[in-house]
This record gives sequence, structure tokens and C-alpha cells, in this order.
Amino acid sequence: MFTEELKAFKRLGFRHVLLQVLNFASVIASGLMIWKGLGIVTNSESPIVVVLSGSMEPAFYRGDLLFLTNPQNERYQTGDITVYKIPGADIPIVHRVLETHDVTPKTKKSKKAAETSSAVSTLPHQRLLTKGDNNYVDDIELYQGLEWLERKHIVGKVRGFLPYVGYVTIAMNDFPQLKYALLGSLGLLALIQRE
Repeated sequence: MFTEELKAFKRLGFRHVLLQVLNFASVIASGLMIWKGLGIVTNSESPIVVVLSGSMEPAFYRGDLLFLTNPQNERYQTGDITVYKIPGADIPIVHRVLETHDVTPKTKKSKKAAETSSAVSTLPHQRLLTKGDNNYVDDIELYQGLEWLERKHIVGKVRGFLPYVGYVTIAMNDFPQLKYALLGSLGLLALIQRE
């Protein structure tokens, strides 16, 4: 089946194989740099996510690819679609903001600070309650003991989407053999290719 490819691989020589491995590594490194660059520009740990369930139908369907941003100076409003991640949970959740509450943070004043300034201006922390459009109840049960979501739990706000493009990711997660076959064939192709 691969006899011709193996013969061609043997004819290439050590230097050419090493060059191909380095080319393959540079492609992988470029992809990671682009991903991290997007994360910095959007202020989101994951600027692109795939919808994994039907909880946001009809707004988003399973397999839709979402583009996120998380600007620090922008407040979340009721109706915004957010992606959040609870500590200890592996999968981020895409749901709509149902309620927002501002809570003034408690600050500890030292005697010196109290003497120098009588009023300390602090920005209120925003607390969020979310719900999937296709769900009957809010997400308090998903928060794993938390009463509200805080800003630190938010991955980003949905800014755009591509329908059904994420099904490739879902298929590779549902069938790991497909993922390994695809990665193996890409690696072999990178090694055998002459250019």
C-alpha cells in the first residue's frame, strides 16, 4: 500500500528528512503563535470555540464556530451571549446573560490609608446569571456551588460565528481514531513531500 512512499522516503536522505521535520515543526509553531496572538488581541484564553450542545438553539446549533472577545473595560449586559468556564469543569459553556448585578468590593483600609483619604473609589464587580435559550431553567446548578458568575469565569463574549464549521472538531473528539489517523497522515505527507 505504501511501498512507493517508503522507497521514496529511503531515497531522500537524512538531511532532507531533517529539513522536512523542521518545516513541519515550524508550521505547528506558527499555528500556536497565531492562536496565542489572537488570545492577546481579544483578551480571551480561547478566542474561538465550538458549540457542543443544543442548549442555545435556535441562536446557535451544535457545531457552530464562535468568535469571542473579552474587553476588560466593557460591561456585560442582559442578553449578551457569553462563554464561561467554571473551575474544575473541562468544557466551556455558551449561554445568554439573564441577569447582571453590580457588587461594590469590600476593601480593607489601614489606619494610614484612612487618614490620608476618607473616600476610596472602587469600581463595582459585576456578577452574572446565565441561561441557555433552549433550557427551561437558569444555570445555577451548573455553577458547582457558586451563586453567580464573576468576570474571572468569563472566557468571552460572542462577536460572530460560522455555522457548522466546528463539526470537524466534534467528529475528532467523538472518534479519536479519526484524529490520530488524520495527524499521522499529515505527518507522513510532510515527511514524504519533496518541496
